[in-house]
Amino acid sequence: LFVIDGRNKTQSIKTMPGVERYSIDNILIQCEIATTLGIHMIALFPKIEDDKRDTHGIEAHNENNLICRCVKEIKKHFPELIIICDVALDPYTSHGHDGIIEDGVILNDKTNDILVKQAMTLAAAGCDIIAPSDMMDGRIGKIRNALEKNDFSDIIILSYAAKYASAFYGPFRDAVGAKKLSGESGKATYQMDPRNKSEAIAEVSLDIEEGADILMVKPAMPYLDIVRQISDTFDVPCFAYQVSGEYSMLVAAIHNGWLSEEDAIFESIFGIKRAGASAIFTYFAPIIAKKLIKTHI
Repeated sequence: LFVIDGRNKTQSIKTMPGVERYSIDNILIQCEIATTLGIHMIALFPKIEDDKRDTHGIEAHNENNLICRCVKEIKKHFPELIIICDVALDPYTSHGHDGIIEDGVILNDKTNDILVKQAMTLAAAGCDIIAPSDMMDGRIGKIRNALEKNDFSDIIILSYAAKYASAFYGPFRDAVGAKKLSGESGKATYQMDPRNKSEAIAEVSLDIEEGADILMVKPAMPYLDIVRQISDTFDVPCFAYQVSGEYSMLVAAIHNGWLSEEDAIFESIFGIKRAGASAIFTYFAPIIAKKLIKTHI
């Protein structure tokens, strides 16, 4: 779910037909729909105003920021609903990157310090699952240590352990208002090379050692082999993210009459599940849940 400031607001996302941004009061309506459909877990992503963005993403650890206010409001009305909050700086930075940049270089350790502050802020707001998606080295261990020291030992860490530098993220960046990325290499210096399979195992191993409870593979469809490899290798839940580009690609074909909506959506999900995913992040969740209720699958 994409969150915006204000009241009684809904914004369409041009590159993600059928997905919208909601103000917090309208997010509560979506939470009601989710619980009615038997969806027990939601992930929140903010789209903040440009004047709150800066080079260091300071708004990310403002205890009264948009996401923190949203989490608190959801917990008042839906205390049993599990809330996943993204830990990354790209929705908050003026340059669109997940980390602090100096002289054109991402500073891993300085970024980690801010990510720890962001994670603690989200935990204090009532988030159930912290999901670092930034791909900085060593951030899982630092966040786990901080959670333990600050009496948040029950908070789950869902690590985006195998996040590839993918062409399928474009619509999501529109959704959160991430700016055109600074530099020619995009996020390729810290996200994984799509050609590299062995790095996934190394990254996952490190994150497990540092205290990750759940692992994420992102995107899903082009990396089903990675989902399978991780699921077979590690005794830790492996989630897969059917990302914005996968969603928009299917929706475009469906809207043009080239694919059958229900068949195409379910086949894509079956493939991810068959590859070994313990759970799936998907923008199709309401459609799938309605079908499951109707057919009692």
